[in-house]
Amino acid sequence: MMEKKCAKLILTNKNIKRVSGIMLEEIEMGLRQKSNKNADIKCYPTYVRNLPNGKEKGKFLALDLGGTNFRVLLIQLGETAPEKEFVSREFPLPDLIRTSSGEALFDHIAECLALFVKEFKVDKEIIPLGFTFSFPCRQEGLTKAKLVQWTKGFTCSEVEGRDVAELLQNAIHKRKDVHIKIMAVLNDTTGTLMSSAYKQPNCKIGLIIGTGTNACYVEKIENMELLDGDSDDSNQCIVNTEWGAFGDNGSLDFIRTDFDRALDSVTSNRGKQLYEKMISGKYLGEIVRRVLVSLAKDGLIFKDSSYKCLLEADKFKTKLISEIEKKPENDFTDCECILEELGLTDFTHEDCAKVRYVCQLVSRRAAFMAAAGVATLINKINEKHVVVAVDGTVYRLHPHFRHLMEQKIKQLIRPGLSFELILSEDGSGRGAALVAAVADRMKREEIYRNLLKKVFL
Repeated sequence: MMEKKCAKLILTNKNIKRVSGIMLEEIEMGLRQKSNKNADIKCYPTYVRNLPNGKEKGKFLALDLGGTNFRVLLIQLGETAPEKEFVSREFPLPDLIRTSSGEALFDHIAECLALFVKEFKVDKEIIPLGFTFSFPCRQEGLTKAKLVQWTKGFTCSEVEGRDVAELLQNAIHKRKDVHIKIMAVLNDTTGTLMSSAYKQPNCKIGLIIGTGTNACYVEKIENMELLDGDSDDSNQCIVNTEWGAFGDNGSLDFIRTDFDRALDSVTSNRGKQLYEKMISGKYLGEIVRRVLVSLAKDGLIFKDSSYKCLLEADKFKTKLISEIEKKPENDFTDCECILEELGLTDFTHEDCAKVRYVCQLVSRRAAFMAAAGVATLINKINEKHVVVAVDGTVYRLHPHFRHLMEQKIKQLIRPGLSFELILSEDGSGRGAALVAAVADRMKREEIYRNLLKKVFL
């Protein structure tokens, strides 16, 4: 009976291949000018067209904004300090700031930036900054990105539809006490890719599976109809897919469950980011909770009434899934401690096994859905070997997520293609600084070329 109730959480190979096929269609729609408006996967150009080549030098700041905290990082690149990370600091973003006005948000960030550069005595220098802004944006240039919509619980007013780099730069200028120049605004997936590409030239995909999920990949310019106003000689550009919105048009309804629909109905972005809601850390624990409550109400688990402690929304955190699954199959010590901390009593080993089973179903489905997306991108890139840089708490902390993804990707990619999943080293931080460094290098090289032209003309 329990297996029957949970059956729709199990994805067949046929369904996973169907997901991959639909995603490819959505990506193609997103890349084309005429169909982009109707595509769930928007495929925004990032205007990042050059990868690090080792000639970057100087001090660079990175600002990583994408959750309940934001981070500032200072690194130095060059022959005398090869990729030396100087310092980083994390600053809280209280609920009051995340739900107030855009002006309050960016003024707060500018204040924290000022505190940071003053603390480390670089406030008198003009320092290039890479701004990782991990929300859906329409990129119109390397330093121009307009927020499409807030996600992850942010609701700051007067930001959607506006250039976030400009809003931050204005907040910095308004202070008149620091000299920070925004050289690039990017998504955390782009930073993840760039951070790994510094050492892995075959890195062509960046993937985040954490609070949210997104992916970027290197696309040929000839396939990108949305890219304009750019005179760079490179024949490639990183595409920010914003694939979290995949399925918003109903294309994933054939695998969504009643649990998914119930969860979606109480979110602040109802009907949106449906692919993300099946994969990311913000939602996986809540899906497990809803399944367990449904089973308990049907008398299939937790025979006493103590299960009512699970009626509270978000009571079962996603990190608990990893803690329960990391133990051997018949070891329920951690599961027992977790259930006691949640307020459950008089549960049995059979109950613990059922909790573990539900966790496995939800995490396995998430890994397979993510794998379908990655396999789609590998097939589209169609190069013999592709390195996929991955970051995010779900991928990092879940004991089996990587293996589950690798297993499924192998089944979905074309014969003759190979891949490697690598854990990115601080993509949203170091990667952002590297994007700023590459932009600075390209600017200096352009100035040098122009000087040469004047000399020889």
